[in-house]
Amino acid sequence: MSAVNTRHFLLLTAFLAIALQLKPLAAAERPNVLLILCDDMGYSDLGCYGSEIQTPHLDSLAHQGLRFTQTYNTARCWPTRAALLTGYYAQQVRRDVLEDIPSGNRGTRPDWAPLVPELLHSAGYRCYHSGKWHLDGMPLNTGFHRSYYLQDQGRFFNPLTHYQDDVKLPAVLKGTPYYGTTAIAEHCLTTLQQHVKEHPDKPFFHYLAFTAPHFPLHALPEDIAKYKGRYDVGWEVVRQQRRDKQIEFGILPDTELSAPEENVGPPYHFADAYEILGSDEVNRPLPWNTLTDEQKAFQSTKMSLHAAMIDRVDQEIGRVLDFLKASDQFDNTLILFLSDNGASAEIMVRADGHNPEAPPGSAESYLCLGPGWSTVCNTPFRRHKTWVHEGGISTPLVVSWPAAIAAHGELRSTAAHVIDIVPTLLEVCGAEQEQTRESEHPRPGHSLVPLFSRDAAIEHKDIWWQHEGNRAFRRGDWKIVAAGDDAPWELYNITKDRDESENLADAHPELVLELSQQWQNRLDSFRAQFLTE
Repeated sequence: MSAVNTRHFLLLTAFLAIALQLKPLAAAERPNVLLILCDDMGYSDLGCYGSEIQTPHLDSLAHQGLRFTQTYNTARCWPTRAALLTGYYAQQVRRDVLEDIPSGNRGTRPDWAPLVPELLHSAGYRCYHSGKWHLDGMPLNTGFHRSYYLQDQGRFFNPLTHYQDDVKLPAVLKGTPYYGTTAIAEHCLTTLQQHVKEHPDKPFFHYLAFTAPHFPLHALPEDIAKYKGRYDVGWEVVRQQRRDKQIEFGILPDTELSAPEENVGPPYHFADAYEILGSDEVNRPLPWNTLTDEQKAFQSTKMSLHAAMIDRVDQEIGRVLDFLKASDQFDNTLILFLSDNGASAEIMVRADGHNPEAPPGSAESYLCLGPGWSTVCNTPFRRHKTWVHEGGISTPLVVSWPAAIAAHGELRSTAAHVIDIVPTLLEVCGAEQEQTRESEHPRPGHSLVPLFSRDAAIEHKDIWWQHEGNRAFRRGDWKIVAAGDDAPWELYNITKDRDESENLADAHPELVLELSQQWQNRLDSFRAQFLTE
């Protein structure tokens, strides 16, 4: 065989191999979609990402599907939700702060940035929401057919503000069996049961948004009991155990675990909280052996509550998965699970306050994770929620779709961002016309569908971040990041140094200048967009 013919044969063989890999995707009927979002959950908080927390249902999805190792959010809840459901950066749609532009937590999206359920209507989808919202507008007015909206994030046992189909419900009294995580899952189950009964010929999109494990650390006693004493060994030991598992799983390369940043505490200071919580609260990731016995017991208990909250989320997800399997929906349901930001170092007391005499995790208590354990949850990365170092913006992403994804337990190391979810859904759900109507406001993300069959580059040229003065920009292997408006840019080779331990800014000043100008150009384009409208 000649060299030319050999080359043609190899190209044809490669093409056929790819085509065979993608054949199940092309042949599958329009899938159902279950998009699951957790709140304030760290990168390493799932068993399949290195944790000791029991998450067998999510681990099972990962083992029969895909785990993404370099997926990003926006470092905060409301901008991530805007980006996740519109496909735009939050600043592009006024849902994070732009100077001189009405924007931020209370900003209103422009008309050209609908939420994804509106885009899926044309493809015949019924769309449902259960849980947290933290977006402008109300669910039914933004494309959902049914909704349970739990607005009160400070009370897992007795919320004062929640809505059924955009209608306010009575407050839940203390002492009832209500628990937020279970109630959210219960609504999801009820809605899906109704969908299967009343709309068997239509696919569904269900956005299942848990408030857990966001503070306050409220958990059920039976879940807390599972982790009693588990964290007495201290945060350094648990962090190293998680890191060892990550290396064993191949999630991250085998590099030495960097020391915690002992000088970095909560992003905001609430002096009154420490008066209420007392001397057992610790606002820095200090060496465990320097804490008093009382402090160790207090801190260990807090982490057991965080673990219990995640454990319960997994249990409730298991109930939803059981229904999908029993109703023969599971195989053709695309399931995506991720977190809205990294674990939180915040410490505060809100809502009904904190009674030091009340059982930890109960409705009368109000505890936050704090930086010691947040550092563990974000293993092996630096910083926490609100920062745009890797600890604040890195999320697990588990993807399962048995009818179309042949991979079982494979990893995907391609960099991705929550802005990529909408383009992915538009492609798999057959809403092509919605992909082509954005001439004036093109979405910056790209579909992850090519990654369903193999680990390959997607079209990202860069990924951009800004939140409360924290800034970052990633292009290829390189990332610049700054902690605050006045902080200098740091530079890291993320492929070799994912935990950002070796700042190369002084060694490559020209690259820092180039990337920082690209970061500024992106910001300027967002501002110009609104100033000219």
